[in-house]
Amino acid sequence: MIVAYSLGIYLLNLFLAFISPKFDPSLSSDEDMEDGSNLQSPLPTKNDQEFKPFVRRLPEFKFWHAATRAVTLAFACCWSEIFNLPVFWPVLVVYWLILVFLTMRKQIQAMIKYRYVPWDFGKTKYGAK
Repeated sequence: MIVAYSLGIYLLNLFLAFISPKFDPSLSSDEDMEDGSNLQSPLPTKNDQEFKPFVRRLPEFKFWHAATRAVTLAFACCWSEIFNLPVFWPVLVVYWLILVFLTMRKQIQAMIKYRYVPWDFGKTKYGAK
């Protein structure tokens, strides 16, 4: 169970990096953008700013590569007696669910605040009629 719990926390960390923008929009200000001294945020923070595409902190290929390696390693660890530790699994499951709820709530609030959606579902699609 400890292997599955560790895998769950690692995959949650990967997923949060996957849906997070590479540049933090809260760190950029108008003065920094005019000077050019700081990297510009790819996300518009005001209506008159130009839209720049969403750049992920963790690219999709690296996300899937790291997740596949983690699942393979966890599967291999399940066969070893070293990792067969007696734990009271309901406590770990409840703690993991609370961790997921709190971190995803924070991430979703940031998405709403800075108006970015990292997936294609629900985005406006333009095309020829």
